[in-house]
Formats: sequence, C-alpha cells, structure tokens
Amino acid sequence: MHIQEEYSERHVLSLTVSNEAGILARIAGLFTARGYNIDSLTVADITPDHAISRITIVTSGPPKVIDQIMAQLDRLVPVHKVTDLTENGPFVERELALVKVAGTGEDRIEALRLADVFRAKVVDTTIESFIFEITGTTDKIDNFVGLMRQIGLVEVGRTGVVGLIRGKESN
Repeated sequence: MHIQEEYSERHVLSLTVSNEAGILARIAGLFTARGYNIDSLTVADITPDHAISRITIVTSGPPKVIDQIMAQLDRLVPVHKVTDLTENGPFVERELALVKVAGTGEDRIEALRLADVFRAKVVDTTIESFIFEITGTTDKIDNFVGLMRQIGLVEVGRTGVVGLIRGKESN
C-alpha cells in the first residue's frame, strides 16, 4: 500500500475580528481540533475604539485544507472577514526579531559586519554581546539567525508575521 502525500503550501491568512474575550482561544481551538498547524500568529488592535483586531496566521497545507480552514474561520461569529493574502494578489509581509549574539574579537567584528549587510540594528550592547533588531521576511530573519548561530547565537525572540495587501484596498 502506497500513501500519497499531498502538496503543502504556505499561506498567510488575515482575519478581522471583534475584540471579545476568548476569540483567540476559539481560533486556536479550531486549528487544534482539526490537526492543523499554526506556524505564526500575531494579534493587534486596529481601531481607535478597540473594537476590532487583526489576527495574522501563517499555516501550511494542501489547497483543500486551506479552503476548509478559511471556511471554518469565516463561520465563527466574531470573525468579520477572512482573507488569504497569499491567494489575493501581491502583499507585504514582515516579521521583527531580537537576536542576542555573544562574541569577542573577530567574532564580534563579524557579527557587526553581518548585521550591517542584513540592515539589523544594534539595540543593546555589552563588552561580550549584542542584541540586534531585524525586520524583514521570514526567510531573511532565518538566514540572519543561521549565520549568527555560527558566530555565537545566544537566543532569539520573534514577533511572528504581519501582512497587508498592496494597493488601496484593505484586508
């Protein structure tokens, strides 16, 4: 018997939701109950009266599974709108990370050189370490962290992906 694996693709989903207690738990529960994975999750208030929040979810799966996720999210009562940024045309996505690197001598010089190449900003420094702030795509941050791992990576904190559709339309 041969089990056929389905093609899995990465999708960035943007949801606008009412700011009510438990909505994030309900959304996470929907993913958990169906065995879907959340690769990244961010939430932010987007209106002056704090009534609406935007949730950005990065997930992966075959097209049928992504369609199912979108339909199930759309059925949740406090969800106003679900947009698959990946399918909706060009969009901008960014992530922020704080990257702590320890090193002295040549390692310290190399860390600063690489930070300059990646446009990472030094936000804290001691005689033996740096904390860099870097923004960009997930791939850019992954590459920076991978290089810093070879120099003396201590720890990383990441915000998760946020994204918006390009142009005058809103998500």
